Amino acid sequence: MGAVTLTVDSTASFKQRVQAAMAGKRQQERISFESFELLWKVLAPNRMTLVQTLTGAGPISLREVARRDVRAVHSDVHMLLQAGVLRRDEEGRIEFPYTAVRVDFMLKAAA
Repeated sequence: MGAVTLTVDSTASFKQRVQAAMAGKRQQERISFESFELLWKVLAPNRMTLVQTLTGAGPISLREVARRDVRAVHSDVHMLLQAGVLRRDEEGRIEFPYTAVRVDFMLKAAA
């Protein structure tokens, strides 16, 4: 796959994209979070390093993930799997099926 955009989206924006997709309009690959805080919780710096390690790597075993990212990765991998950022293939290998990552969000003035 190509690039994926990590974004913070409102529920209304997400619903609009789903409706457009159901109407046959092609959508960009996205992984959306409902809040800025959730994005940073899931994609903390150590997990973003893990995503960077897996970008373009193809499916690899958890043991190979740990070898490439020398710290303890088990809990980080499972957090990213649960959040839908990483996937498991049919053989149980870990995969981030994109070759590039774009992070897109806007911070607005507090009300």
